[in-house]
Amino acid sequence: MDFQRARSDEQRELRRQAILDTAIAMLAEMPVTEMGLNELGRRVGLAKSNVLRYFETREAVLLELMDDQMGAWLAELDRALTRDADAAAPLEVRAHRLTIILSSTLAARTILCDLIGAQGAVLERNVSTPVAKQHKRASMARLDTLSNLVRRHLPELGNGTEWFCLMGLLSAGALATYVPTPASLLVAYADEPDLGRLNLALEEALRMALTSVLLGVLPRSPATSN
Repeated sequence: MDFQRARSDEQRELRRQAILDTAIAMLAEMPVTEMGLNELGRRVGLAKSNVLRYFETREAVLLELMDDQMGAWLAELDRALTRDADAAAPLEVRAHRLTIILSSTLAARTILCDLIGAQGAVLERNVSTPVAKQHKRASMARLDTLSNLVRRHLPELGNGTEWFCLMGLLSAGALATYVPTPASLLVAYADEPDLGRLNLALEEALRMALTSVLLGVLPRSPATSN
């Protein structure tokens, strides 16, 4: 793809979106740590210097992608929770359904999980203060949206809702670093099956992590401590 210089706001926005679309396609092929601006620019049809006209660093591209991916996941989660809504069901049933829906929808979005996993150690390390502020404002808004969705399904969480959501997202990012399993480890697990206990399936591991956080938070919420 070869672009002429963008001269209008509409053309500049189209260029930004082309960069983001290309970056997400690259992340379907490689981990976050391997995506570089030179290759990104080549695929878009821009020199690296021209990519930097729209995003100050590679990390700034990835932070915006994470926000976009988070928004898409939240919209999917809203639909899934709405379909499964049953306010009359017992707490245990609703809690179990919540962990199932959260873990299955998050595990299906491996790029989002990969970005969350790289957020603290990589993505936030090479951006200016204005970009960092914009990112944190967006993250707080997404966390508020997630908390409202979870609270609607499980109001018993009360004041523990935000903590549960934050720990759930961080767990998804941490667990995603083990996926996919390297070929050498797959051979090791095949040679010594007992080692396979350490072979994590993302959805199952995330569901167990969410359940553990949920059990820790629920007793501390106002709704269950009275």
